[in-house]
Amino acid sequence: MASVQELVKSDPWQVPEKFLVDRNEEDEPKSDLSSKIPIIDLSLLSRGQKEELDKLDQACKEWGFFQVVNHGVAAEVLQEMKYATAKFFQLPLEEKNKIRMASGGFQGYGQVDGVTRGETMDWSDQLVLTLYPAQYRMLNSWPTEPEGYKEAIEAYSSEVKRVGEELLRSLSLIMGMEKHTLLELHKELLQTLRVNYIPPCSMPDKVLGLSPHSDASTITILMQEDNVTGLQIRKEGEWVPVKPIPNALVVNVGDAIEIWSNGKYKSIEHRAVANVGKLRISYASFLFPHVDVEVGPFDHMVESSRTYKKVKYGDYLTTALKNKLKGKAHTEMAKTGS
Repeated sequence: MASVQELVKSDPWQVPEKFLVDRNEEDEPKSDLSSKIPIIDLSLLSRGQKEELDKLDQACKEWGFFQVVNHGVAAEVLQEMKYATAKFFQLPLEEKNKIRMASGGFQGYGQVDGVTRGETMDWSDQLVLTLYPAQYRMLNSWPTEPEGYKEAIEAYSSEVKRVGEELLRSLSLIMGMEKHTLLELHKELLQTLRVNYIPPCSMPDKVLGLSPHSDASTITILMQEDNVTGLQIRKEGEWVPVKPIPNALVVNVGDAIEIWSNGKYKSIEHRAVANVGKLRISYASFLFPHVDVEVGPFDHMVESSRTYKKVKYGDYLTTALKNKLKGKAHTEMAKTGS
């Protein structure tokens, strides 16, 4: 598949038909809800402050998305990751292609979602790397240029891991369990990084940087650009832009938490749009259980009937990744009656 970045370089005004999507007026974002997206203070959560835990509970029930501040990740770590990533995508295509994603593979540089003949393609390129556990890393898929990029990825991802583990402890508490329960259930906490490179587009209302989907993860932790809005979440049938807060991290509930909570906490559809004059790079870290873990509703979270059944997480993930994600269609395999 051709690099979208190279397409734009060769002709900034051309948008090939395979990228064109049919977006109607109802699909356009409503920004009046943007200011209501919850903001969670991780320093207060870490101390077990009840008010902040209640805010987290409400955020997961009503939004499935929230922004995290006071997370303790140094601004220099965030900025170095952004700086080094920008340098990577500025490299010649032949250099980036040295770590080209293999057909059917999920690590390296390229386009990650399975696209069958006739399906619309997303207006983005990706760099995807498995970080933890370290033995799952495919180091031949890691960039060797620019100098220092590996170290920047390592520093950023280890901090995201720390933040993620802290959030899972808090999620355990609001789900009525001991704080270490969720982490222990994962057996090994797996973490994958997906960097999305969404170039400017001459027809931004006719393409999507990332098509609407929910994440198959437990939680996803996202770093946005400070000055480019592109992420949108579906709330009450409308698309709501998630406006960046400098140095904040955006967190969303993944499908695994929705299943464990029997639907109390929502894994929300979201998408990324392109901008007419601005490049946008985002950094999504997916945290998820070991493939052998069975994921199903906790008994104490089933109030009347079970929305979800128990599934082996590896089977669920394979189904989710087999095709291009379309909304929440992939969650059907985990529902009772399927």
